[in-house]
Amino acid sequence: MKRLAGLSTLALIISSTSGCGWLWGDEGYFRDRSTDYLEARQTAPMQMPANVDAKRIDPLLPVPAHVATSTATPQEFEVPRPQPVGVSGQASEFSLQKSGDSRWLVAQRTPAEVWPVARSYFENNGFRVAEERPQTGEFVTEWQTPAELAPSMSRRVGSLLSDDDSQVRVRVRIEPGVVRGTSEVFVASVEREEGSSADVAFPARTGIASLEASLLDGMLDDLSSSAEHGSVSLLAARNFDAPSRVSLTQDGAGNPVLNLSTDFDRAWSSVGRALELADVRIDDINRSLGVYYVNLAEGAKKPEEEKGFLSGLFGGEPSKEEIDARAERYQVRLTSGANGEVQVSVEKDINTVAPEEVSRRVLTLIQENLG
Repeated sequence: MKRLAGLSTLALIISSTSGCGWLWGDEGYFRDRSTDYLEARQTAPMQMPANVDAKRIDPLLPVPAHVATSTATPQEFEVPRPQPVGVSGQASEFSLQKSGDSRWLVAQRTPAEVWPVARSYFENNGFRVAEERPQTGEFVTEWQTPAELAPSMSRRVGSLLSDDDSQVRVRVRIEPGVVRGTSEVFVASVEREEGSSADVAFPARTGIASLEASLLDGMLDDLSSSAEHGSVSLLAARNFDAPSRVSLTQDGAGNPVLNLSTDFDRAWSSVGRALELADVRIDDINRSLGVYYVNLAEGAKKPEEEKGFLSGLFGGEPSKEEIDARAERYQVRLTSGANGEVQVSVEKDINTVAPEEVSRRVLTLIQENLG
């Protein structure tokens, strides 16, 4: 009981002296110490006696010189943006990945950079390209016997087929990797008897696993050597991804539409990039519905112009109410057609098409900014 009374008395004394400078003021026990580091000074290193052999002790937290020479608190300071993580000089730009029977090559380069080197590897080894679709990152070779290939490749392929006189065909597909700026290279192969004209379909991923593994190993060496000597060709990414044919027409109801002769994945990325290049604000996207939600009254969002929370409050940025008041919101919709093309249209909402002049203006911007 006496202890409780003592604590109560102490609490009363502290509360009654809460206005005193010795407790809360600049010299008080509970003073603000957040800027004490600005007054720190670096002292001379600690000196050891002459007869003591000791390892030098370096300061763990040295005070930077520009801080130690100034006690003024900066009025403005912008925290620098983190730099992108660089690839170690010892790490290879190209590597092989494996999952079950499937193997593929991962390159720390864009598909546009990998495409010409991969194609050259097969052509230099005697493969003849029968079909190529840069827009989808795919090329297919002709049916050939091992004897028609380059000598070193002929021996390698011949030893992996069921018969020396069999014919082989290869499909190479270069896809954007999971990480931005990377590529994944897949090789599929099929075999048929010599003289046969049967149309053998390619498997989804893996055909002759041993042959595909050998081709990927050779391509890995070729890509690594090309990168080391600085001879990896660079194609414009816009041209690589862009549809091969683009036409601005009308649908059955007379509404303007843009027809892209490419698959949906390439069309989706191409239209998104074109809107960005056209300085059109994308407020939201719905990949499953194939819709870009755009605001024609605002410019495209640029990462270097994005502001923090406090700067948004005090930096004179327009408020959400102001943006909503002047907004011109529409939906740019991508629809896969029956003929393998992708159709791009502009809508006010899911039940209402946009006015013709708005549709034509947006679709023209997209067309002009496609590769």
